[in-house]
Amino acid sequence: MKIRSIIFLLFALVLVASVKSESDYVQSIVKWRSDEEADLKKENGWLTLVGLFWLKDGVNTIGAGSTFDVRLTDNFKEGKFGEIEFKNGVATLRVEKGIEALSEGQPVSTIALHSDDKGKPTEIQTGSQRFYLIQRDDRFGIRLKDSQSKARVTFKGQQWFPIDESYKVDATLDAYPEPKEVMVPNVLGGHFKMKSPGILKFSLKGKDYSLQPVNEDDGSLFLIFRDASNSTATDETGRFLYAEKAVNGKTVLDFNKAENPPCAFTPFATCPLAPPGNELQVAISAGEKRYQP
Repeated sequence: MKIRSIIFLLFALVLVASVKSESDYVQSIVKWRSDEEADLKKENGWLTLVGLFWLKDGVNTIGAGSTFDVRLTDNFKEGKFGEIEFKNGVATLRVEKGIEALSEGQPVSTIALHSDDKGKPTEIQTGSQRFYLIQRDDRFGIRLKDSQSKARVTFKGQQWFPIDESYKVDATLDAYPEPKEVMVPNVLGGHFKMKSPGILKFSLKGKDYSLQPVNEDDGSLFLIFRDASNSTATDETGRFLYAEKAVNGKTVLDFNKAENPPCAFTPFATCPLAPPGNELQVAISAGEKRYQP
């Protein structure tokens, strides 16, 4: 009788530990999703992206109204903001007299604009709006954000599949001898040059799959993938997933953290698309669902 009681107690302890472990995992995903939404809703998050204007050689005018090359939103009430002179990849901003313009909190009247391909771009702020220079392939453009954008003000939240720990899987990296440069397509019809460490292989629901990640600056892995759910339940262009750097050829893919690309929230983002081979012939019913404004 005593032995039977001990066995029952041990079984109960194991069961409690298992339930606690599952509960801890669920709570970690709930917190991660909450943090993702908070980041999306920030005053300079993707919901605030309201414009992308490609620069022409010479003078590009900036202001609120259809006659300007770079068109601020109607929240700018002063008409003309200034001009950007663009030549040989160099952009110089000149602000109209009497117009408030800040860069890193300091007033500016004339300033060279450094693009995002050289690290942190020069950001200009006026009222609720801010803009900076981006480079995509051989084109340079102004990316405009407004913290009072309709998308941010009316945002109702992201939609997610129920958390399912079976979509958290171990993966093995079949590494290249050296990181390989890959051309990742983007929504502009161009490509991003990225470095891939190899091919990640994993099993899901009893079947084997593979995806090609690219390296992030901090050593983590970035995956852009499509799956059979894209036609109905998830974003048509695919989703993003991040994973920790492989250690001894091992990492973990948690599809409960699969997220929509910025292009799901704004037409002005320049998102990368899934490279050839990153299309899973299975519906990944985990992570973020298609955005419904």
